[in-house]
Amino acid sequence: MLAGKLLSATSSDQQIAVALSTTPFVTVYPWSSAGFGTKYANPATLPTGLSQGVSFSYDGSTIAVAHQITPFITVYPWSTSGFGTKYANPATLPTGSGTSVDFNYDGSAIAVAHAVTPFVTVYPWSAGFGTKYANPATLPSGTGLGVAFSPDGTAIAIAHSSTPFITAYPWSGSGFGTKYANPATLPTGSGYSVDFSSNSSQIAVGHSTTPFVTAYPWSGSGFGTKYANPATLPGGSGFGLRFSPDDSALAITDFGSPYIAAYAWSPSGFGTKYANPAVLPASASTDPAFSKTGDALAISQNSSPYIAAYAWSVSGFGAKYADPTTLPSGSSNSVAFTK
Repeated sequence: MLAGKLLSATSSDQQIAVALSTTPFVTVYPWSSAGFGTKYANPATLPTGLSQGVSFSYDGSTIAVAHQITPFITVYPWSTSGFGTKYANPATLPTGSGTSVDFNYDGSAIAVAHAVTPFVTVYPWSAGFGTKYANPATLPSGTGLGVAFSPDGTAIAIAHSSTPFITAYPWSGSGFGTKYANPATLPTGSGYSVDFSSNSSQIAVGHSTTPFVTAYPWSGSGFGTKYANPATLPGGSGFGLRFSPDDSALAITDFGSPYIAAYAWSPSGFGTKYANPAVLPASASTDPAFSKTGDALAISQNSSPYIAAYAWSVSGFGAKYADPTTLPSGSSNSVAFTK
């Protein structure tokens, strides 16, 4: 299964990318057990505007950035030498500001959530964009703010701005299937982020109003009965969330102090909230990411140093890593490790 595959990697062959509000709009660093390495050179052709999402493909050969200005999605080859030459734009562009991007687990498709109908656009991927898949028959109901494929490759979910706030579809090589029924208990506000557990048996949504995070069992039938809310809620809107690679934790970034909440996670749902890190993020936090080995948790944030990373273990937060020598150039909106 995927979790085992991820956990078999070593911490010495990772990189960490940050999507930024200011030029160069994306910044990448090597990552090791010592923390941040020396910043990679910027890509020769930059994304065209404020970037809101960043993701590596699962084989580590590609990096994608979702951004506000046309073409709304920019993709590069990636290697340990850094950025390659930008791939040609897709023949049919997303229709509006790109907010989130995800590759499916076998690297054969790339999805972009965006601000204008149809709110999600998916392309075949094979060292470049293929012909856009047909839109789903039933569209998400509002601005797409988060997108995720399930690790087993059978589903795609979009978090969006209007009720029901989360929409999910079967996924196959043919594209979108018939929309799954909405969950019986909906998230309570605009969906900002979505993630599947590594074993594809749970799905979580970060959203704008209390309890700020909602999670459900997931199966081939779609959404199960909503899990009980965590006993201690996040401090504000759940702007970003991620399961740990071994599905033992769920982290949520938010706009209220302490700006990050992490919970023990099991098939029974939320466990006890982990103690806050000793050194809190400096400001509202927009996105969390676990390293593929599960031994670090990084957080993008709105003020300097714009990125914070902590050691992570079954005990929760460890010491904060030193900030990178060359800081991101401005507010960061998304963070991703190579997978």
